[in-house]
Amino acid sequence: MSLIPAVGSKKSSLVHTEMNSCNASGLSCAADCFRMLSNGPSPDAIPKSSSMTKYALMSSSKCLKKIIASSTKQEGHCHIPEKISILRENEALKKDSERLYAEKDSWMKTSELANNQVAALRKSLDAAHMDIKEKEKMVRDLKQSLDVHRKELNDCRAEITALKMHIEGTQSSKQMPVGDTDVFSTQLNANSMGEAAALINEHENLKGTESITIKLVSAAALTEDTRKDHKNTESTIEGSPDSEAPVPCSTAGGGGYGTSGYESGTDTSPEGISVNGTQHGAGNSQGNSGSISVYVSEDKVNTEIVESPSIHKSSYKMALETIKIVSDALPKIVPYVLINHREELLPLIICAIERHPDSDVRDSLTHTLFNLIKRPDGQQRRIIMDACVELATSVGEMRTETELLPQCWEQINHQYEERRLLVAQSCGELAIYVRPEIRDSLILSIVQQLVEDSATVVREAATHNLALLLPLFPNMDKYYKVEELLFQLVRDPSGVVVDVALRELVPAVVGWGGKLDQILRVLLSHILASAQRCPSVSGVEGTIDSHLRVLGEQERWTIEVLLRMLTELLPFIHQKAIETCPSVDPSENYISESSLKLYATGETEWSAFEWMHTECLPDLIKLACLLPAKEDSLRTVITKYLLAVSGRYGKDYLEHIMLPVFLIAAGDIDSGDFIYFPLSIQSKVRGFRPKTSVAEKIAIICVLPLLLSGILGSPSSRQQLEEYLRKLLIQNTKDGSFSMHHTAEIIDAIRFLCIFEEHHGVIFHILWEMVVSSDTNLKTSAAALLKALVPYVGVKVASTHVLPALITLGSDQNSAVKYASIDALGAVAQHFKSDMNLLKDVDALDPAHKEALEVIGRERSGGTLESIGKAMGAHLGIATSVSSFFGESSLLGKKEGGEQHDPAAASVPPQVGLQTQQENTRFGRIMRGGFGDMLRGKAKGGDEPS
Repeated sequence: MSLIPAVGSKKSSLVHTEMNSCNASGLSCAADCFRMLSNGPSPDAIPKSSSMTKYALMSSSKCLKKIIASSTKQEGHCHIPEKISILRENEALKKDSERLYAEKDSWMKTSELANNQVAALRKSLDAAHMDIKEKEKMVRDLKQSLDVHRKELNDCRAEITALKMHIEGTQSSKQMPVGDTDVFSTQLNANSMGEAAALINEHENLKGTESITIKLVSAAALTEDTRKDHKNTESTIEGSPDSEAPVPCSTAGGGGYGTSGYESGTDTSPEGISVNGTQHGAGNSQGNSGSISVYVSEDKVNTEIVESPSIHKSSYKMALETIKIVSDALPKIVPYVLINHREELLPLIICAIERHPDSDVRDSLTHTLFNLIKRPDGQQRRIIMDACVELATSVGEMRTETELLPQCWEQINHQYEERRLLVAQSCGELAIYVRPEIRDSLILSIVQQLVEDSATVVREAATHNLALLLPLFPNMDKYYKVEELLFQLVRDPSGVVVDVALRELVPAVVGWGGKLDQILRVLLSHILASAQRCPSVSGVEGTIDSHLRVLGEQERWTIEVLLRMLTELLPFIHQKAIETCPSVDPSENYISESSLKLYATGETEWSAFEWMHTECLPDLIKLACLLPAKEDSLRTVITKYLLAVSGRYGKDYLEHIMLPVFLIAAGDIDSGDFIYFPLSIQSKVRGFRPKTSVAEKIAIICVLPLLLSGILGSPSSRQQLEEYLRKLLIQNTKDGSFSMHHTAEIIDAIRFLCIFEEHHGVIFHILWEMVVSSDTNLKTSAAALLKALVPYVGVKVASTHVLPALITLGSDQNSAVKYASIDALGAVAQHFKSDMNLLKDVDALDPAHKEALEVIGRERSGGTLESIGKAMGAHLGIATSVSSFFGESSLLGKKEGGEQHDPAAASVPPQVGLQTQQENTRFGRIMRGGFGDMLRGKAKGGDEPS
């Protein structure tokens, strides 16, 4: 076995040697041949060497073939794996090449499609350009036609004015003898006047529309007909015999006929003209009052009719020139008129704007109207707005939109807030004089700009005028934009704007939109989101503070105004619940017990009623559970809302629906009664129960104050409040159950209840029961509760309830009760340090308290009470507040009459008999028994707990 590799290796070495030799000989032979071929044979050896050359070539080719074959074999043995890898790479490259070719084909197809699309788009673009050019040409043609029509309109105005002047001239003479044909002429004049009035009316109503050309053509034809009538009248009069006849003509009460329409801008009608007692003009009921008899002679009529064209043309030119002169002079006159007297120019400005034929001049005069006073006050703004309303009434919708509203838009960003305020006031008053589609587009855009204004008065005016504008909107297309503006204004940083929004805009949006459910859903989400996005009090998970939020000023204000908005919406919520009740008469205002029993069966759907206790109250509970104990202002707003709900829905709803919801949310599971809830709602309400110890403590901190003040604090539940407080403070404390573990939280809840003065009587009645109880825990809790209530009571309550209770607790034998009473007395002294006459009326106290105060006064004269005050100050950290409470100038050192005492006289001890009597009192025995020593000891060891 060991010889086989050696033999194999020997053979391979021989093969390699042979191959190398062959290769060497072949290479040498080939080299010689190539050398011969390259150098070429000699001329003598060419014939001889041809055969040799052929032989050499043949041999060299054989050698080369051998070399190639041997090298091929050698390479084949050495590079087989490399060839395999090369073949595989070649196959992979072929596949990649095929794939690339396929992709190339697809891209080519895509490119062709894109090119086709580009070509199509180019064609459409060219067509669009052509269309635009055609439309531009059409616009130019329309502008030219508009100019032509405007000229025709001015000509028609001139003709109308000439006709009116002619009619006035024919009626100005008092006596002109005419015959029967004169009566006919007067009738024709009246008819001409009626036609002119109708033409004026058509001109005012149809001006600015596309059909103005047709109307103007008809007006021109009507004018020509009128002229022909006058010519016929003239010819008739010339051929008639001389005669005279009375022609009675009644004139309008305001002056000469035909001038009222011209002066006031209203339509002129042929009312009031009568010929021989016959009325011409519908609707005229004046009869013949104010009529005069006119005798017209033939010569005068002929003269007037012949001269009438020149007369009315000159009159029209004179009137037009007057308007132009006034219009040109007004902008120059206004700056030189005193500001307080510029409103006297308003009639001239309005008349010029109304009657001037040039639109550019009218725009300039309208600009002068809005800028008449640089910073107008309230009265001046009212005068300008009245002028704008009068102008809008006269000129109609189209001119109001094209001439007045652009001026409003230009004033939006004016530097003076008085001018922006004028724009805000104009939006609500001018809206009725424009088309409905302009009200919810241009005018709403103006209001939206003014809502963002930096001035409070402008935002207030914009809010008021938006409420006026809503009933004029033609549809509900802009509802969500209006709703957004509503919530923006309700959350405005200015209280004035918020008040206007709550008082005017909220009812307007509800009445206009009719989407109360949508508003309530958005409102509750905003309330919760405003509190939830605030940071936590503590970042430690699992603690109470991690669930409470630190509210900033903006968030606190936002939540407060949104809760006020919820209160403003309560009448609408209640009304909807009453209207949708299946069994309640809509005239009734309360939810009766029979309705609640029907609701409890679950057979009828009453979603408007369910919303209150399934959506609103749970969200308010969630909000309350996010508020720290110091957020009394927000809890007060929630409490007022709950009281308003119970006041509207009635006692039955409060007792059977609201009370169980808050009892279960406060952790008092056993007191709730759910018989008036459907089965589908009971499970949801029971889910409000706190499920962990942390949640239970949060419920007591956050929900219990609302239960006491907002539910049991209702006027119809005072008896239940007293019973629940007695159970909470006395019964449970004696049993060692609920209240023993949450004393501080319950005291804080009752402290919040004491904010409402109507509950002071109930609270102090329960407190006195705790003070006179034999249970030490109750007395200590009473002292702690009295200390917490001190900042929320007045001087009268402190002198009649708090101090007597504390003095009684201070006379207790138990040291813990005494310490607690001292702590509470320190709070009284600190809070009422500016009211030194708190107990000047000592006779109002009962004898035991009076004796205690007399002993305190005697001890003070010896300096004992001063040391007590210093000791209490050192212990409580209130400096000299207690010393001032018990000091020489304190509330106990003054008599009832308020007279000052000499300090030396104050230190004189009382009579011996009185002193002996005082020392035999209960308080004196307490003081002798070591109460004073105990306090002095506390002064030395001030670090001991109270």
